[in-house]
Amino acid sequence: MDSASPIAPSERIGTIDILRGLALFIVLMINTATEFRVSIFEQFQRGVKSAGLADQISGALVLALHTKGFILFSFLFGVGLAIQFERLAGHDRRLTLLVRRLAILMVLGVVHLFLIWNGDILTEYAVVGLAALPLLYGPRWLLAAAAALSLALYLASPWLPPPIAFPDAVWIARHVERARQVYGGGSFMEILAFRIEEVRYIAPLHIYVLPRTLGLFLLGAWAWRTNFFRPTAPRKFLAPAACVMLALGGWMTLTTANGDALGWHLDWQGRALLQSLAQLVLAAGYGAAIVVLAEHARGRKLVAWAGPLGRMAFTNYLAQSVILSCIFYGFGLALFGRLSIAQSIAVAVVIYAAQAVFSAWWLRRFRFGPIEWLWRSLMYGEWQSFPARPLTA
Repeated sequence: MDSASPIAPSERIGTIDILRGLALFIVLMINTATEFRVSIFEQFQRGVKSAGLADQISGALVLALHTKGFILFSFLFGVGLAIQFERLAGHDRRLTLLVRRLAILMVLGVVHLFLIWNGDILTEYAVVGLAALPLLYGPRWLLAAAAALSLALYLASPWLPPPIAFPDAVWIARHVERARQVYGGGSFMEILAFRIEEVRYIAPLHIYVLPRTLGLFLLGAWAWRTNFFRPTAPRKFLAPAACVMLALGGWMTLTTANGDALGWHLDWQGRALLQSLAQLVLAAGYGAAIVVLAEHARGRKLVAWAGPLGRMAFTNYLAQSVILSCIFYGFGLALFGRLSIAQSIAVAVVIYAAQAVFSAWWLRRFRFGPIEWLWRSLMYGEWQSFPARPLTA
């Protein structure tokens, strides 16, 4: 097989697809509850908590899962980049193909960012991927050291001057109210103009997490280099490690919410540090638990259905943005600001279930999802074989 050709579905490691597919649900649920249901800036306001039991439970679920899907996705993107890098070893066009792959991702991300939804993560992934690419040529220890340095920089950010000032409380209050009017009742063009204007105010959020994204990319690449996802890798330590990380991450999350640790009152820097650590540790616990399930005979039966979703994660991610825009924005059902957290989670579950059925159906007929096929075709400079097998009339 030509080393520059994409891998066949039979060569994929199913655990990675399952992990990516379940991370996709976390991303969908959080995006629905915090960035399509209401303005992305509403989470920075101190609002009155709902007294309803359903919303209290839903709020706790959002707290437990917030950012965890993005952390897992970033880690898995690094794994995928390392796999591509390894498969192209010895090929004289390796660097060209990988740069092209990331450049295409950036173009698709910019289109998504400005025309569909400004919460896009693809553009950031393309930029950080280009920064991570040179480090893939280095040894394993360099990946580990660079990952540790990047994550340490991210954790230290509360004590560092911000590169871009974040909007103040007065601006956020005005903007949230305006967002309710525009997103909830505006035309497509009005919403488009507002969304484009909003990008510059969302930019500080992306810049803030750039070191985390780079660190997770490199950590994912290091994990692949250490054979963590290989079928022969030892797994005895993983279940106990998952339990420890889930317990520790859960304790840190609750501690952050309460504002103290072991009786010590936390200032805002300490709280921010503990919150960031909690997110990383809890996401690692979720990921480890999913891997344990996916690589156990009985557990795999419970999660194998997520594999097709993971194989089509790019297509499903973009489709979610389109679907949620039509549900929440004024040119569609105009439900922006009108649903509770519990109701928005129900919407996410329905969308995800439909995508699970569609992904399984699609991959029985085709090798790739539509966007994955386009991405690969543009990367390799030739149209890839699309059908999974010859189709009968």
